[in-house]
This record gives sequence, structure tokens and C-alpha cells, in this order.
Amino acid sequence: MSESNAGSDDVLDNWDDDAEEVTEEVQTASSNGQPAKPQVEQQQTNGKPAVPVAAAKSESGDDSEEDDEEEPDDLDYSSEVLSSYRRLLSRRVDLVGDYAGNELFLIDGDSLLLRCFSDEYLDFDDGFQLLHAVYNVERLLQHLVRRKCNFHVSFFNSTRLLCVPTGTAPHNVSKYLLARAVVIRHLQAKLPKSHPEVQACEFPCYTSAEFSKYLSVHSPYFIMTHDGAESSHRKGKHMGAESQTVVNPNRVALREMIVFFIERNYNVALVNGLEWRDTKIMAMVLERHFRAEMAPKDRGMLLASREMDGIDLDDKLSQLRTASPKLTDRQYLAVLALARIVSTAPSDLTAKDLAALAHSFIVHQAIVAHMPLGARRLPAYAPETTQQAFVQAMTDCAESILFSKAWREGLAGSGDTCDLSDFMDGRLFLHVCTETPQLIPEMEKTAHDLITALQHITKIDPEAGNGSSKKASPIKAETKTDDESFRMAVMPFTNSVFDKHLRSVGLLVDESVAGQQSASSHRIFREVTHWHNAKKPLVQKGPPTAQQEKQAFWAAKRNQQFMAEMQKYAASLTNAVGRSLEPETIIVGAKPKSHAQPTSGTQTPDSADSTDESVASKGKPQQQKGGGGKKGKQNTGKQQMLLQIAASKAKKDESASDKITSAWHVVCKGIDASSDVRTNFRKAQDYLASVPSASRKVISAEVKLYQLSCLLKYWSLLCRNKEKNQNMEVAALVWSTCRGICESDGLTKEIYGHVDDTISSMSLPPSGTDVPQSLPSRKIGFQFATLRAADDVAVGLAPQEFQLRYCGPYMERSFDSRPDPRVEFQPDGWQRRVLDAIDADKSVFAVAPTSAGKTFISFYAMRKVLEANDNDVLVYVAPTKALVNQIAAEIQARYSKKFKFGGKSVWAIHTRDYRINNPTGCQVLVTVPHVLQIMLLAPTNASSWSSRVKRIIFDEVHSIGQAEDGVVWEQLLLLAPCPIIALSATVGNPDEFSDWLGSTQKEIGTELVTVQHPHRYSDLRKYYYVPPKRFAFQGLPEKTYFGLLGLENAEGLNHVHPVAGLVDRSRGMPQDLALEPKDCLMLYRSMKAKATDAYPLPAELDPLTALPKVPRKVDILEWERKLKALLKTWLEDNQSPYAQVLADLEHSFRDANQENLQTTRAESASESQVIGSAVNLLESTLPLLCRLQEQEALPAILFNYDRHECEKVCQAVVEQLAQAEETQVKSGPKWEKKLERWEEWKKAQEKAAIRDARASKKKTAKKGEAGEDDEKASKLDQAMEAGAADASSWELFDPAAPVDGYHFANYARVLASEMEIYIKQLRRREVHEYLIDGLKRGVGVHHAGMNRKYRQIVEILFRKGFLRVIVATGTLALGINMPCKTVVFSGDSVFLTALNYRQCAGRAGRRGFDLLGNVVFQGVSREKVCRLISSRLPDLNGHFPITTTLVLRLFTLLHESKNSSYAVSAINALLSQPRMYMGGPSFKDQAMHHLRFSIEYLRRQFLLGSNGAPLNFAGLVSHLYFTENSSFAFHALLKEGYFHEICAGHETNEKDTMETLMLVMSHLFNRRHCRQADEEYKKKVVKPSSSIVFLPPMPAKAANILRRHNKQTLEVYRTYVESFVDQHVKHPDRKLPLTGMEAGGDSSEGQKVLGSRPATKTRSAFVALSGAGDDFESISALCQTTREGVFLEEAVIPHVSVHPDETDQPLNAWLLDFYKHGDVHTIERANGIRRSDIWFMLNDFSLVLATLIASLMGYMKLREGSDMEMLDLVGDFDAHEESKDEKAGAQEEDNVSIGAMSMADSAIGMPERPKQVSKKKAKNAESWEDVAEEEDAMARAEAMQKPGEVMEDESADGGAWGGEDGEKGLQNVLRAFTKLHAEFNVKFKAMWA
Repeated sequence: MSESNAGSDDVLDNWDDDAEEVTEEVQTASSNGQPAKPQVEQQQTNGKPAVPVAAAKSESGDDSEEDDEEEPDDLDYSSEVLSSYRRLLSRRVDLVGDYAGNELFLIDGDSLLLRCFSDEYLDFDDGFQLLHAVYNVERLLQHLVRRKCNFHVSFFNSTRLLCVPTGTAPHNVSKYLLARAVVIRHLQAKLPKSHPEVQACEFPCYTSAEFSKYLSVHSPYFIMTHDGAESSHRKGKHMGAESQTVVNPNRVALREMIVFFIERNYNVALVNGLEWRDTKIMAMVLERHFRAEMAPKDRGMLLASREMDGIDLDDKLSQLRTASPKLTDRQYLAVLALARIVSTAPSDLTAKDLAALAHSFIVHQAIVAHMPLGARRLPAYAPETTQQAFVQAMTDCAESILFSKAWREGLAGSGDTCDLSDFMDGRLFLHVCTETPQLIPEMEKTAHDLITALQHITKIDPEAGNGSSKKASPIKAETKTDDESFRMAVMPFTNSVFDKHLRSVGLLVDESVAGQQSASSHRIFREVTHWHNAKKPLVQKGPPTAQQEKQAFWAAKRNQQFMAEMQKYAASLTNAVGRSLEPETIIVGAKPKSHAQPTSGTQTPDSADSTDESVASKGKPQQQKGGGGKKGKQNTGKQQMLLQIAASKAKKDESASDKITSAWHVVCKGIDASSDVRTNFRKAQDYLASVPSASRKVISAEVKLYQLSCLLKYWSLLCRNKEKNQNMEVAALVWSTCRGICESDGLTKEIYGHVDDTISSMSLPPSGTDVPQSLPSRKIGFQFATLRAADDVAVGLAPQEFQLRYCGPYMERSFDSRPDPRVEFQPDGWQRRVLDAIDADKSVFAVAPTSAGKTFISFYAMRKVLEANDNDVLVYVAPTKALVNQIAAEIQARYSKKFKFGGKSVWAIHTRDYRINNPTGCQVLVTVPHVLQIMLLAPTNASSWSSRVKRIIFDEVHSIGQAEDGVVWEQLLLLAPCPIIALSATVGNPDEFSDWLGSTQKEIGTELVTVQHPHRYSDLRKYYYVPPKRFAFQGLPEKTYFGLLGLENAEGLNHVHPVAGLVDRSRGMPQDLALEPKDCLMLYRSMKAKATDAYPLPAELDPLTALPKVPRKVDILEWERKLKALLKTWLEDNQSPYAQVLADLEHSFRDANQENLQTTRAESASESQVIGSAVNLLESTLPLLCRLQEQEALPAILFNYDRHECEKVCQAVVEQLAQAEETQVKSGPKWEKKLERWEEWKKAQEKAAIRDARASKKKTAKKGEAGEDDEKASKLDQAMEAGAADASSWELFDPAAPVDGYHFANYARVLASEMEIYIKQLRRREVHEYLIDGLKRGVGVHHAGMNRKYRQIVEILFRKGFLRVIVATGTLALGINMPCKTVVFSGDSVFLTALNYRQCAGRAGRRGFDLLGNVVFQGVSREKVCRLISSRLPDLNGHFPITTTLVLRLFTLLHESKNSSYAVSAINALLSQPRMYMGGPSFKDQAMHHLRFSIEYLRRQFLLGSNGAPLNFAGLVSHLYFTENSSFAFHALLKEGYFHEICAGHETNEKDTMETLMLVMSHLFNRRHCRQADEEYKKKVVKPSSSIVFLPPMPAKAANILRRHNKQTLEVYRTYVESFVDQHVKHPDRKLPLTGMEAGGDSSEGQKVLGSRPATKTRSAFVALSGAGDDFESISALCQTTREGVFLEEAVIPHVSVHPDETDQPLNAWLLDFYKHGDVHTIERANGIRRSDIWFMLNDFSLVLATLIASLMGYMKLREGSDMEMLDLVGDFDAHEESKDEKAGAQEEDNVSIGAMSMADSAIGMPERPKQVSKKKAKNAESWEDVAEEEDAMARAEAMQKPGEVMEDESADGGAWGGEDGEKGLQNVLRAFTKLHAEFNVKFKAMWA
């Protein structure tokens, strides 16, 4: 122990010498009985220190000196391992929701055991509580299983010593090794029955061939290990209280294993620091630098382990099993071990001692077999030397037996009898040695059987040693006593709404505790009462002040700016044919389309198309034709009149058709003037999309025929050039165009004749379209191309093969589509089911993949609400602000409405950043979850707005699984007061989610309809990018291909067959694995080639048999299903030919050959750049984009989950284009000559302008003198001159603009003037110039950290087709309407998960835009690609929604709305749920108990009154709901007067006050953890930087207050556990948590045998084996060691662990460091905070400060303090963005014109501008900016002055609490926090300077 500590101190003193550090560790390991590996060579460092590298390595991925630093050559191996480990990046993520999902991962068994064995409650010192250790392992694994993790556990025999905790005494090492062997055997025996999906594997070493094969077969997603780090402050087992830092001597070996896996492309999650947060698992994930290549090295050199040769049992085991067949495994082991010990006769044990100890051990075994587990709670004993020697011999011997060949083979199938987990109870054994208990008959019989068995194989007589052993002494130091009488009475509480739900909770109520509070709290609450009772009015009555008018003006101004932006944004949204959306005016009371007869039944298409008149006429008797008299004559005359009208209309229509046709013929001649048939094809396509729908019906067929003619000319050329076979996709496009013509309007005999000739000439499959018998005749306006037989134009393939290979994307792909009058398109069957459910006012849960067609659902529901009346409200909830903006713009583009009264609008946006229109005055509110939650819980809305909400749409509802905001989604689903629509494309467990959601809807009387549609509309084709060795860029390549949809012809883009990803056969086949027709054909041919007699391929799978001549998508899906079913059986059978099929299909994917040189143009071969690898995205992206350009596969979105990397990739591409342009075009004599000519042209233009001006003056002077002819002539001359000027080639020349070939932009899509406006807007917002240059070159960036205006412009330009490359994070993955041809996964990330892969890939090939989507993997390992393809969607896990903050907010809603009906119904619906959270138990009693004690906590914190009325600082805590549980810790300090005390000196000692405040706030809010290993490198990190990196301890007084608060909270929730156990848990606690194995006996008499301590009631009986009782030291201990059957999640208990004594994880001082120095680069490099995250983290903290200040001002009645008012608060990042928008908007006043809009036109109710302020409009643009700056300055000054004003006013009144020593109470607190906020903001805003 002392050597270990000394070694640790040496390590601390030698930070810069890794070699000395490792030497100390090796020496320490040797002293602990852990020999060092002899082959480790300790190389000399030659006196040179190791290179200092930051421990918390920069997560930003920025290029830094450290990143490129080379390893010194003289580092020894161990130092190299530590240095490699330090360079790894780390992220703290939710392993389930944000990372692995359902993917298989691997846990290193010894790392798992090291964590479990390090439990401070586990007694392996004096006792040996083996069952407690097994329980710890099972409990951890059960936590993983309960959270739906998919994992295996592997044990490496070479690393078995790594499971031994730091500081273990040498004589105790064997205990841990036996426990390890027992755990392995226990898991292997029990898991196959209880959890067969969890495997416990053994391997010799992680470098062994056996383990390598395991990795190749199973391909785990990541590896979970321990890194050997220990907390420097932890005072747990084996650590003295005086120790400051403990270094695990095995840490180098553990980190060597981590580096081994990282080098082989496996990320590593650390098991130390694992945190269970509700249903989430937070862990640190290590990954290599994204541009770092870590070549695999030979590892395993530090593996130090004793030999594991099991002892030779001879035939003793078989003899024993024959003689005593009824013994269990542990009894066999006990007998064999005793026999072995007797035969070897340890030297330190006499025969007498041995006999006595053997007898005691047998008695101990008998007691274990029959004694109830709860009765085995015994005190600790100090063992005598002989007892200690016996235990060591027993553990050594037992471990050897378990690893012996005879044991493994003899008891291989004894899973049911395996009870090794309770092999030894050390405390019980020492108790037996000391007390000699009296056994009951059952125990005596078991003891006799064991003695008999022992005597059968050895000569020892244990009976001879009965009572003769030395007695152990009880340890007197263990003085902890049980508080058995503890039972806290609860405070009185009653509430009419809550009482009925809490009836089942019976508790002891004590009226006397209701008024108990500390003196500090009493004074604080007295002051709060004073402020509450103050008469100062909230709002001064009277006319508005100048400041109020200015604020109103700026609100209106912002609204105008937003509306102008939204109109542009809406104009960029298009429908499926590329036309802008046309708004429809909604009329209330008009007969809704949904009233037409539904078509989801057996209705035929004909009946669906019938009109209302025809339907109404059915069933009525028809009148007889003809008839006599006047009536008959009148009818005849009427009919003649109708016929005349019809004839006249037909003539007009014919005339109109002729005009439309003639116009097309004119256009056609213009198009046909070009010789480029590919360009002509596209022009005709664009023309058809641009004409009105009425015109399209007339000329559609002829325009498409012209396109067909263009295609035939191109096909003829290919055939003549013998390039037919390489361009069969063109023939497929010909066939698709023929089909499209036959289905088009305006089909004529001539057109159909040409189509028929084409199909015949090219031997194409029939069109498969029914053409009418009689067609009109009309001459076409162009010369149709003819095909010559001599050109060999026939495709030469069988119809089915041609269609499967090349025509898959063109196949008819509807799913039971039929006309439906409710929508403008023909909906599929599943879509009609959704429509029917919405019409029936039912809730809907729709699951369909991206591109399937979910978008219309939301807009149909909106339309119904708008048509119903002017008051109903629909709320659309989106997970991202980008999606919020898009949906609002789509509503703007789709619907308008005229309202009877002002203040109404069709839609509104409401987020924290901004709002457009009045959120409570609109009918469709588009918002984010947090804002909707605030609005639903706002008391002011309870009786008005909330009751008007008729439907809520939850888009991307799978966001419920997120670690951060998921609980808000879940709470909203439970609180929804109306039917809902939940939409998602990626739910892994839709049935389970549907069941839970259905039960929640049932409670509000609504039926849920679940609709699942598994098929995408368009297929995705995947490619793996292999970059060239060298790249020569000489401008972008020409588009050399035509008619291609895929990328097969592109060099370096290797096709990935979906089956090629199914490498791991154990993972099976994901349900959503999709095969396009081409994939199916390839699979069929491969299976046919590899089939054998034993594994035949059924004849019915032959496509000629299985498919019709013209197959549809539904036919392919059925064929695909059968193929996959057979493939699945082959996949699961190791004898099948699946491996050969896989090898056949993955050939292209595995092809690693690189192109030697990629050239963009022929002349560029002379200059080339070396491309390192695909991992280096900065080098390989431009070559990839050039390939996509060649293939016409742009536009593309490149997804990268690192924000900073997105910007760097964009910057690199733009710089490469600019540099090439500069050197290749914009330099040299030719360019200079061109510039000279341009300058000459400009001078000529200036002279011409002067001349024209003079001429104009002369003409003015002579006006009227000349005749009319002269005037006409001069006008003609001017027109000619103007035309000549316009025609000049220099008119559009801009030397600064990108040259064609050096940009990706499509300048034909956007006017130059419009682009210039965008650029000015961005420059006014201080957007980086390289981003603006990127836009000019067609490249944009999109992530949440970008300027809002820039993001919006990127979206608009991309949709318009101007931008063709975007580098983005996941912001564009969630429902954004930005269709692209290609999606590129650019680089790997821990966030590139199964869920995000599907979301991002879904952006390619959107319905109505693309027939096929391309997915490219760039810089992602092939192993990761296989994991993504074979991955399953993660199951959604819920959260426990009834958080303490929500309880408080519900009481606020109820009390302040005066028990409104909405509030009562919302609470009843929430508390009536049978299952509180998705995936949780159906145990309502637990939830109600938990609720009652949440109320008790709030009562004891004086936040709730006895009737549920909010008290004191309840509003402040509620407003900080997004910081739970930090808000309760802040409240504890506030109510105890701590902030009053330190803020009293904010004027006299401002610096210290602010720093102390900041230190405390850093402990409470925005906590970030460091890795435990980081503390080992303090000098490497802290010394060279201005950051302190590791957060210092909290001030002692504050820490003591929080400890008392946590102690009080612990008492509350301990009482919760006890009361629940008393009322509901009656069964004994004896089942292991994972395997369910029962431990201990069930004999009631057995409890009398031992004089044990009373059994625990709330603590787990397994933990009690180590002596722990029902007295809990901390909340963490309560949650981790509570008995089975009680719901208790540490995350939902309101507390914050005090660092360092209550938490192991060191805290990062990033927030305090930033406050002190404000240097972002230092925060990035020293503190390890990713640059892309810093802005958001600082913004979050700024929002916390703003909320605190606003809440305190609300108490002092300086402002409105309601929840809705709090929504106006934003962080400084958002405020800065808003400020820039306002300033820029002011400058753009003259450029932006909204125009006069009526309500009917815009559907927007615009606020009026205040008259007094509107006079400023006369000022110029600069004055507008001055106004904006003045407003900002006044607002800041007002915020600083208001607290002072109050202080002066109240001091004059003498009413405020003066406190002691001149303190001024809350005034000082407010002023101090205001100063802190101001100082923080100064540093925050300096980052933009």
C-alpha cells in the first residue's frame, strides 16, 4: 500500500517523464504480486522529457501544433502508449439514444469487473462477499439490458489481473481472481436461459487469432473498457483518506488495449464514469482525430498475468459426481478445493488448524444453502493468520479448479445447478469460526453430506476439528449503527385535484413540521413576502412612454423583416413538377372536400371520379324522355340551347388549344436551333414545367415526344460510335419517356405512332399502358427523329432483364393508388387511411420512410382547421428551428384567409429566438417543444388559448429518444388536450410506441390509429468512394454522361450492394433492408450460381416466372421478399453457401484499387496534387465533387457531424477553386490583356455617357424646333445605341466573379441583382468572407451555429438550383425540403448512427423530384459502412416524465388559473396514465408514491403550500425548468441567504464577489465532466495555459448548504422507499437482477441460527452481505443499492452532487476560465471543449443568467414575471444574431419592399407602427443603424439602473429587509447578477469582434 502511494507521488512529481512514470507503475505492479511482462523493453529517454500534450485533447478537430506533432523516437513503448492515449478525442454521449442504438457492442470483462469490484460497499478485505460482487456485475448489466442495449462480454485470460482494484493487499488478490472465474462461469451458465442474446466469451488475448475471428464475424459497434483512471479525491476502498491521487498500476496495460482497438477503427466507451440518467446511459466515448491515420501496431506487450493452467483433478470429479450426485456446483467445488488443500498441506497451516477450518467451511456451506439471504447480514471480523491463509489457499485452489479441463468438461451443461455465485461468504465463514452456531436439521444433513463426500476422495476428518479453530475478533472500528427507527413524517398536504390520485399512498402526517425552517430561510422568506405585498404596480397606467413606443416600433420592424424573408423563402418552395406553390384562399363554411365519400373501401376509381350530381341522381326515378304538350316543347328547346352552348364552348376550347399548340411550336423551333440534343431535352423539360396546368394538358404528350426525339438522336449517335453497351441507361430513359407519353394528356394518333415505332425499332418492352382505341389527329410541330436499322439500335436484352438492370427507377410505383376528392393527387392506400382518421377526429401515428409521402398529412389537417372556423388552433411541433421556418414558409405559400376581425393570422412562428405574428392570434402555430410546453402550462392561457387547440402535430416524433429534450416531447404527448398526429420515418419499435401512445390517448377519450408504410418511393443506391492517388484540377469537368441516374460509370465510386453489408451473420438481416430491382437481379444470379443440392434455389424465384412482362414496384417488392426470406435462411445456416454469395456481391465494395491520376481536363495532366487518403476530407472532397459533376449527380449534400469540420471542408474547396482559377485563368498575359480591353470598354462607356448627356441637353434646348420625324429618328437612334450597349460582351464581365469551370453555381437560376442583395445582407451581418465567396462558387455550409440569415439564404439558393453543394450537419436531416440527387457521408463520427444514417440518406431521391437517390461514403471505414447498412433502427426509450419541476409547474397552472377545466383535465390525463413512460413498467402505484414525495420535497423547500399553492421562489425555480436539477441547488443557496451574503460586497469588493459568484455558478449550471484520466496530466494542461482546467472546490459555506440540502432530500426519498416497500413490496429480496437466480435458503427457522443484524428493509439484501444497513450516506447510494421492486432514478431526484466528495468525475472549469480570460482558443485547447460547441454552451449559460435576473425583477415587480414573458428571454448568442439582423434590416429599409398587402392576400395581421417613431423613416440608412444601436444601449442601461432605482425607492419607504451588517437583500443579489451578466456578455460578444 505504501509503495503504491509512493509510486503515485513519484508519478505526480514527474509529469514530463513518461518513462520514469511507467517504471514506477511496473515496480508497483510487481510489489502487488503482479509481475511485469518480461518482454517489455524500458528504453532510455536520454534525459529528454516527453513531449507535453494536452490531456483533455481539443475536441474541435482543429489543426494545431499538437495534432501534427511527431512522436519522439526515443520514447519507450509504455510512454508511447500513454502518449497515444492522450491524443484521443473524447465526447460524452448517450450510448443508446445518440450513439449505438440497438447495435452490438463489446464489454471488456475485466474492465467491467474493475468497476464493480471497486464498489466501496463491497467487502473483499476482511470478508469475501462473493455474492455481493456477482450482484454488482448483474446489476450493471441489468441496467444495460433494461435500456435495450445489445452487447456481449469478453474476458481475456491474459488481462485477468486488470480486474484487481488499485491498492489491493497481496493476500487479497486471489479473492478477486476467484470472483472473476466465478462471474465468468455464472454468466456462461445462466445467460443462455435468461438472456440468450447476451454472450459471455473467453479468449486467450485480445491479440489472439480467436478474438480476431470474433471481431470479423460480429463486428461490434464499439468497445467498452476501463482506462485505469481513479478519482483523485475519492476516499473509497483501498484508499486512505489522506491520499490525493491514486494511479492504477495497470493503467498502461488498459490504455494499451484502448489504443489497440482505436488503431483498428473501433471507438471506445469508458466504463468508468458511466452514468445512468433516467433511460439514458451517459459515457465518455474516445475516438481518434478525424484526420489522423493510426496505423495498427503490434500490441499486447504489456499483458502481465500469472499462468492459468488448471490443476489436474484426475478422476476425482467423476468419482465425486458418482458418489454424491445431488450436490450442486458450489458444493462440488467446495469438496474438491478442500481435498486439494488437504493434499497439498499449506506450510502455514497445521493439520489441526486445517481440519478445524475445513469443518467451519463445510458448516458455512450448509448455512449458505438454507439460511435466508436477509439473515446473513453480519458484522466484520478481523481474521486470524491461519484463517487468512486458509481463505487465500481456498480461493487460489478454487480458481484453478474452475479453469481445469475436467471441470469445464464435466459440468459443461449444468446451467440449472450452477450456484457458484454464492460459493463463499467470508463474513459468515469467520462468524462460524468464531461463534460455532447451532444448526437446524436441514443444515446438519447438508453438512453431513458434504463431509461424506469429502471423505470419499480424501482421508481428512473434518469432524475432528470441530470447535478447535482460533476465533476471529469482531472489528471494533465498525461502529456504524442502523437507524432502524427512522421514519420521517410528511408535511400535511391536500388538494382536490391531486388527492384522488394519491389515495393509495398512506403516510404518517405530522402537523408540527409544517413551519420548521432555518433562521436564514425565515429572513429570506420574510423579505420575499415584503416584495410580494408591495403596492408598486406592475404596469404604469397612462399613455405609452417613448421607450415603450420604440420597443413597439422595433417589434413591428422585426416582424416586417421576417415577413419579407418568409415571402422569399416561400417563393423558393416548389411542388413535384418544380413550380412554385400557389396559395389558396380558405373560406370558412365552404363544403370541405373531406365530406365526399371516402375511397378507402372497395370503391372503384370510376366511382371515385363521379361528381356530386351523378351521386345525387342515383336512386331517383328517371323521367321519361320526350313527352307531350308545352312542357315537352320547352324541354326540347332547352336541350337545343344547351347543345348550342356546348358547341360554342368546344369551339372556344379548340381555339385556345390551337393557340397553346402554336405557342409551343414557336418555342420548339427556337429550342431545335441548337445542335446539342441533351440541352434541347432539358429545355423542353423546363418549358413543360413552366406552363400553366391547363396548357400542360394540351401539349404534354407532344413536348414529351420532342424529348423522345432528342433521346433517339443521341441513342443513334451512341450506336454508331459502338458505345451502346456503356450507355444502356439512355435506352431505359427512352423506354420511360415512351411510357410517359402514353400516359400524358394530349395524346394523338401521330404521337402514338412514333412511340410505337420506337418501341418496335429498339426492341423495348411494351409500355404497359392502355391507350384509347380512338385518338384525335394533329400534326406535330417538329421533325421526329428516325432510327436506322443499320445503326444496330436494338437493346438486345430480354424484356425482364432489361427492365431489372436498367429500368428499376422508372417502374410504376404506386401502392393501391386511387383518386380521392380530398387531395389533388392520387393517394396510396395507407395515405387514405390517414385521411379517414383525421376526418374522424382520431389521433394518428404514421410511420413511413423518407420520400414515402408524409408531408401532405400535416397540411391536410391544417386545412381542416382553417376551414372549420376562425378560432380553432392547430400546433405544429418541429424539433429544429430550420424545420419550423420551412413549415411556416410552406403554409404561407399554400394558404391565405380573410378574417372578420383584426389581430388574426393564418400562421405564426414562436421560438425563443423570434416570433412572427401573434402566437395566440393565429390558427396554425409552428413552434418547438419547449415553447409549446410553456404555452400549455401558462396559467394565462388555460382559460383561453389552450382550450382552443384542436390538434397537435408532432413531426419527427422519434426525437422523444433524445437525451436532452426527449423528456419534453414525452411530457407534451401526455399533456396534449386534443387529438394528435405523430409522424416519423425512423422508429425502431413502432408497435411498442403505438401501444404506449394509444394508452395515453385513450385516457383523454381519443382513439389512436397507427399507419405503417415500410417502402420508400424512390430507391437509394450506395457507393464507396476510393480517392485517386493524384488529382490534377484544370477547371470542372464537362458533363460527359446523359440519362444516368446512378454513378456506376464513375471511377473511384464503387457500388455497394446492400447484402455486401451483412458481414456479421449474428446480426441477422434488418427489416428495412431494401433492394432495388437491380440489386434483386444481382442477388438472384449470385444465389443461382452458388446454390447446391442441399441449398437449392426454387424455380419460382426465376424472374421470368416470378414477374410479369412489365413489372411494377409492387411486383418487385414481392419478389424481393421471397429472395430475402431464402437469403435469411442461408444467413442463419453456417453450412449454407451464404459466404460465397457475400464474396460475390461485395467484390466492387471491397475493391481498394486507386486511380493513379484523376484529371478534370486533358491539359491538366502536367500538374497534379497527391491525395493522402479519403480520411483527409480537405484533400479528397474536390476530386469527389468533380466526379459527381461529370455524372450529373449534383446537387449534393455532404453530411459531417462536426460543425467546425463542415466549415473547413467548405473553405478548403473554395480556396482550391480560387487558387486554381487564379493560377490557371486570372494570371498571365492573356488575362492582363483582357483586363486592359475591359478598362478600355469602361472608359468608352463613360465617354458615351457624357456624350449622351450633352446630346440630351441640346435636345432639350431645341425641343419643339425640330419636326416630328426628327424626334422619331432620334428615339430610334437611342434605341439602337442602347441595344448595342446591352449586346456588348463586356456588359456582364466582372473580373472578381468566378470564372466558368471554377465554380459549381448555376447562375441561370438566380438573377445577378438578387444575388448581390443576398451578399450585401450577409456582409451587413458580418458573415465571413469565405462563406460569401463559397456562395458565389455554389458551395454552402449549414449547421446550427451559422448566422440565421446565412442559413436561410443557403436553403433558398439550394432549392432554386443555384447552390449545388452544401456541407451540413444533421440540421438538414430532419424533414427539410431540400431534395438532392446525392448524399455524401463525409467523414465518420460517433453521431453517424443507424438513426442519423437513415435520416440523412433519406434526403436523396425525394418523392416527386428524383427517381433514384445516390448515397456515397467518403472517409468512412468499410467496417462502419457494413455496420450502418446492417444496422437496425434503435428502439425508442422514454423518460420518467413526472419530474419535480413539472410537478411544481402543474401546481402553478392549477392555482393561478383558479382550477380551470383545462388545467384539471390536463393533470387528470397525466396522472391517470397506466404506464408513465414508454418502455417503463406498468406500475402506477410507484409513480403516485414518487409524485407524493416530490410534493413532499417541494413542501420542505417551502415552494408549495399545504393546499398546493406555489410559494416564495416557486416562479424562479419553474422558470429554470430547463436546468433541472441545478435550479433546486440554486434555490437552496438562495433561500439560505448565501447569495445575499456574498452579493453584499458587490460594490466594495466587486472583483472577488464576481469571481466567487462565477465559481458557484460553474458548479451548478452547464457542468461538463473531464475524463478521470485527465487529472493525471495536470501540469501538461494547466501550466502552459491561462486556464485552470479543473474546477476548484465550491466555497465551503456554499458546499455545506448543498450538503445539508442533499441530506434533507435523501431523507425525503428514503422515506419514499420505505413507505413504498411497507405498502407494496411483500416478497423477499433474493433474486439476482439479471439472471433472476434465487440466492439463499427459504427456511424460516434458519433465521435463528445466527445472531445476525436485523435484515434490511430498503437496502438490497445482496449489498447488506457486506454489512451495510438501511442508513444511506448519499442519494447516489440510495439509488444504487435500494432493493429490487422499487422505482428510483437518481436523475429525477432534485439534487446536485457536491464536487469532489459526492462525485467521482472531475469537473471542467471551462465556464470559470472563460469568465476570467475570455479566450476561446484556450478553452478549446486546454479545456478540451470543441470549438463548434463553445458558442452554444455559452449561450445556454447566458440564458440562465437572463432568466435569473428576469425572475428576480419579477419578484420586485420591475417587470412581468409570467411564463409567457420568460419566452422573450434569449441567450446572448441569439441576442447578438437578433441585433445584427435589426441593424442590417435598418440598412436594407430602402431595398426591401413588402408592398401593400391585404389580409386576404397575406394571411398576416401586421402590427401598426407607432406614429411618434415613424417620423424617423425620413433618415438615411446610417441613421437607421444609429437608432438600432441607441435602442441596444438604452436597454442595457435600463437593465443596470432598475435594481438601483428600486433600492432607492424602497430605502426611502423603509420597508425592505435591511438584514445585518447593512445588507440590502434581494436588491444586492439582483444587482450583483446583473453585473455578472454584463461582464459575461462583454467577453461573450468580444468573440465576434
